[in-house]
Formats: sequence, structure tokens, C-alpha cells
Amino acid sequence: MSTRAERLAQPLMTDVVTATAEKYGVCIRPFTMEVGDLDTGELKYIPIPCGTTIESACGPCARKARALRMTQCREGWHLDEEPAIDKTPPTRDHTELMTYRADLVAAYRDSEEEDLREEIHSVDEELRALGVRGRLPSVDAPIKRAPQRSTKRRQEAPNLPRRKVERRTVGREYAGGFRPSMFVTLTCDTYGPVRNDGTPINPDRYDYRRAARDAIHFASLVDRWWQNLRRVVGWDVQYFATIEPQRRIAPHLHAALRGSIPHEVLRQVTAATYLQVWWPPHDELVYRDRLPVWDNGHFVDPDTRRPLMPWAEAIDQVPQPAHVATFGTQVHSKGILGGSDQAGRHIGYLTKYSVILLLHTGWHDRFPPPPRRRAYASGHRA
Repeated sequence: MSTRAERLAQPLMTDVVTATAEKYGVCIRPFTMEVGDLDTGELKYIPIPCGTTIESACGPCARKARALRMTQCREGWHLDEEPAIDKTPPTRDHTELMTYRADLVAAYRDSEEEDLREEIHSVDEELRALGVRGRLPSVDAPIKRAPQRSTKRRQEAPNLPRRKVERRTVGREYAGGFRPSMFVTLTCDTYGPVRNDGTPINPDRYDYRRAARDAIHFASLVDRWWQNLRRVVGWDVQYFATIEPQRRIAPHLHAALRGSIPHEVLRQVTAATYLQVWWPPHDELVYRDRLPVWDNGHFVDPDTRRPLMPWAEAIDQVPQPAHVATFGTQVHSKGILGGSDQAGRHIGYLTKYSVILLLHTGWHDRFPPPPRRRAYASGHRA
């Protein structure tokens, strides 16, 4: 007979199954989906791959996801023909259902009858069945009013030329049949001197507050940069990009642009891009031990029971933005030809951090990912 120590040293069945699944590229933690046969009523349980992009959670699924991203980037980065995307125009049934839904929403907001809410959900299901994609507006969403704030450009931001954006995504061909694309790196501004490990040399003078706010709004700043770039160059620039943290924890953007853009134009767009964040004053901590409570549709002070000012009203009283996010002065860009060793190395680098990939819809339409439970962020919304 073997001893207890010898039995504990033997591999567990779950470890053997996991190792076998990883060997053959099978998901090690699949979801179980119940499927019913409408004719016979028989129920079956089908395993569905988890689809995670985190290798520590499921190595096979993460490696498949990375391989898919590499294929998307390789095949879409250096296209020489426009992707053929034929969208089906809305039909009469689509418009009539949407009109009926709008009438139902207006009636529900006046009466808040639960029957109207259920009817709206049934209309939504019909629209989905007809192939309508996208997010429908919520029946409970309040009507947004235009903010009372200035839309003028900041005086310190240089002006940029504005051109009508052409409906093309492929860059021009140069003499000799070359059609290069770009690899661009953008980063945040400095917040103070740091050591080699990224820690501040002088913590008392390091701007932690601005660093945190820039990290929070970095995605919106990147979105503004793409908008400005398209308006300046005059065509619909598409990209494949990833964000990685630097040693100082500041976000760092690497992007593969389709088509060639002068380096000076990229630097001008970066210098002129900014994001104004309109928030109410939030530098002073008002409530510490006792927090506001929700009462009759709004938050009230825990002591006085007075309603707190709504967010929209507080925004209208702000004379200037609470934060202005900008990029740093360092802008790295270079042209890369498709099929070269340089392109392969940069594709591997772009997909290194596949957990936080940003995919522009143009790449997605040409090389759609498999159905998954998680939705990818498009290049317009990082």
C-alpha cells in the first residue's frame, strides 16, 4: 500500500484533464449552455469556449485570440483595395417599427405603465429579429439638454486645417509601386522626473492628480486625436492599436495606421489635440463618515435631508473645465511596408497586450471575430 504522502504527490484528475486540453488547444474552462430541441423537447448541454484573452485564466483561448488579432492586423494593415462593405438599407418595416417604438416610449414616460414597457421590449425583439444592430435608447434615459459651455478652441492650442473626409481608407501609391503604412506611438506628458523603475524622484512635487486624470480620460483623448487626424488629412484613416502602461504607469498608445501620413502632420495633430473635462468641483472631500442617501428619486444630505444639486445643474455652474488632457511632445512615427520583417515584428508587438486591444470597425468588418460574450471596443470608443 502507498503512503498518504505518496498519494498526495500523484497528479489530480483535473490537472491531467487541463494539461491534455492545453496540449490540443481546447478551452480549459468552458461555459455550459443548455440547448433545447423545439420538436422533441430534448435538452442538451453544450460546452462553449470561454473566449478569454487572459492567458493565466485560459491559455488555449488566449492564444487563439492573439492569433486571430495577428491575422486581422496582418491582412488589414496594408490593404491596396477598399474593403467591400455592402450595408443593407433600412426597410419600411424597420422605419415603421422604430416610429411605433418612439410613440410607445413617449407614452411610457408620461404614464409609466408597465404594459407599455413590456410592449417596448417586444418591439425591440422584433427589430433584432429583422437584423437591426446597435444599441437602442433606454426607455428610462432622460432627455439630454445641450450643456451651456463654450465650444471655442483653447487659445494655446494651434489651429488645424479642416478638410472634408473622403470615403476611402487606403493610402496612395508611391513611385515604384510602394504603398507604405505607418506605425505611430503616442504617450502622455511628463508629471515630474522619475527613476529607472518609474518611481518619482521627488514624490512631493510629482503631479499625481494630473497623472490619474490623464489615465482616466486617455481613451477619450485618443478618440479626439483620430477625429482631428481624419479632418486634417481628408480621408478616413483606419488603425489597429493597443495601449500599454509605461514604467511610470502612464498609458502608452501604439497604432498601425493604414496609409502613409507625413511625420510633421502627425506631430501637428498631436500638439493641437486636447480634451476638456467638464466636471463639478471635486477637489474637496465633503462626506467622510456619513454618505448621502437616496430618497424619492434623488440623493439627499444625511443630516439636513436637503436634495443635493443634480449633476447637470452643477455642470452649468462650472466656469472652466476641471481638467484638460493632452499628449506629450514625444511622437514616434515611421513608415512600414507590408510583408516585410519589420511589419511582422510590429504585429507581434501590437498583439502582445491583446487584453486591451482597440479595433477600428473597418478592420472588424473585413475580419470579424468569432461570437463572444464580451464586446470589443471600436476605434471610435476606446
